[in-house]
This record gives sequence, C-alpha cells and structure tokens, in this order.
Amino acid sequence: MKRSIFSIAESPAHPDFAGLYARLGLQEFRLTSMRKALQELKQTTPDIVVADFIYGYGNNYAGVNISNLDVFLYSLQRHAPDTRIIVLVEKSERHYVDKLAEILPLHAVLIYPISEAAMQSVLE
Repeated sequence: MKRSIFSIAESPAHPDFAGLYARLGLQEFRLTSMRKALQELKQTTPDIVVADFIYGYGNNYAGVNISNLDVFLYSLQRHAPDTRIIVLVEKSERHYVDKLAEILPLHAVLIYPISEAAMQSVLE
C-alpha cells in the first residue's frame, strides 16, 4: 500500500510537488483548506503532512490558537500521532512556529521559497 501525504495548500506560495511525491511513491491528497483536511483525516491516516503555517495575529484565532494548524494538529495527535509534519512558513513568521512543537513534534520547518531538492531531503 502506498504511503499517503496530505498537502494542505492554504497559501498561494504553497509549492506543487505532485511529481516529486509520485516519484517517491507517495499518494498525494491535495487539500485547499483546514476544513477539507479535517474531513479527509476522518477517512485517511496520512503518513506525512505538508502544510502552510499562517500565524493568527490576534484575529479569528482569538488568542487560544497560535495559527491555522492548531485544530488540525490536535486532531492528528488523536488519530495519527506518528504522522510526520512538515511546516512551510514565511521567513517573517518562522519564530512563531516553535510554539506548534508544543502541540506535536514537527519533522521539519521549511521557509519559502522551497526548492524541490529541499523538500526531497526532508521526505527521504
């Protein structure tokens, strides 16, 4: 059975590595929102998650959540705690990502722009 990867693309900067994932034998689930990712998590247990990090600057995350990823990571912790998480982030928001590691360990953090070689190195 193929390993699966959730590619959660909420940012226009999110790279399309469909070819790379296919070459590495990964079945990609490209999801365009956290809501869709949470829905898919009910049916599919991903081996890897690649997701954009968007910091909640005191807006709709209401100070309880750090970013767009919090709720998904809590769900992942319950359903698939061994999933490797790769976070994609803008350089200016990188320092906020460390708070996520308190929820669930992160496999890697990559700063935009992300090369295919950089992604391949964290996937292998």
